[in-house]
Amino acid sequence: MVRPFRFSVNMVTLNDAGEWAARCRRAEEIGYDVIQVADHLGMPSPFPAMVAAAAATERPRIGTFVLNAAFWNPALLAREVATVDNLTGGRLEVGIGAGYVKEEHETAGIEYRSPGGRVDHLARTVEELDRFLRDASHVPKPVQRPRPPLLIAGGGDRVLKLAAEHADVVAFAGGLQVTPGELRVLSAEGMDERVALYRKFAAGRTTETELNLLIQLVVITDDRRAAVRDYLAHAPYLTEEEVLELPVLAVGTVEQIAEQFRATRERYGFSYFSILEPYMEAFAPVVEALRGT
Repeated sequence: MVRPFRFSVNMVTLNDAGEWAARCRRAEEIGYDVIQVADHLGMPSPFPAMVAAAAATERPRIGTFVLNAAFWNPALLAREVATVDNLTGGRLEVGIGAGYVKEEHETAGIEYRSPGGRVDHLARTVEELDRFLRDASHVPKPVQRPRPPLLIAGGGDRVLKLAAEHADVVAFAGGLQVTPGELRVLSAEGMDERVALYRKFAAGRTTETELNLLIQLVVITDDRRAAVRDYLAHAPYLTEEEVLELPVLAVGTVEQIAEQFRATRERYGFSYFSILEPYMEAFAPVVEALRGT
């Protein structure tokens, strides 16, 4: 089954309440389906920011993209999730990942575990959160039953297996962590391998998972090669041709990018794309071109 496209904008800056509300309304006007909030120090606190986003808009869903599991106790997180789902009329989507920025853990006074330790904690958090929210006696109760949709983000083997077991949406990372805080960009073929592994883990599912991808760069241009020249420095192990093939880059004319997204959906199964806030306006004509298809 081919899923219709969904587009979200991932908000990362907060100046004041009026400007935040106006920006959320603008995202709704453009046609974004979801307004997401990150969970990094130095950025808006996700749960109050989502409530404000929902209050300023009518149609878009709201979500976290994504919570750092290390920052959250499952019981307290369940309270936050259920409360926000109530206050937003059942518009919440919960995105969560293992967390990877070492400096943020240190600033918060939270142990920066090994990669395996962070995934262990993510798994415990997901399992406990799911248990709390499905419990009919939990107070407050979420509006959405049995719980709000759960998005699990990552690209490693264990995270993909966890997503296959628990997630409604799996968000694939555009890279894999090679050292603390350092991500290595996945080639198009590398993404093929990650998606294939996920599908292997999810083979026994009775419901199809929605696949999400974060777009890292948006440039509307007639000269694709010139537009990716600076990006080459971030991935010196890839050729220019390989960079131009990366599914996480949206570079070209509106028509070229729209065709790229159709091809990406066909090749990998991605139908849900998250756009970083700085590219919200630039990506608007692509949303217009692909909405409802």
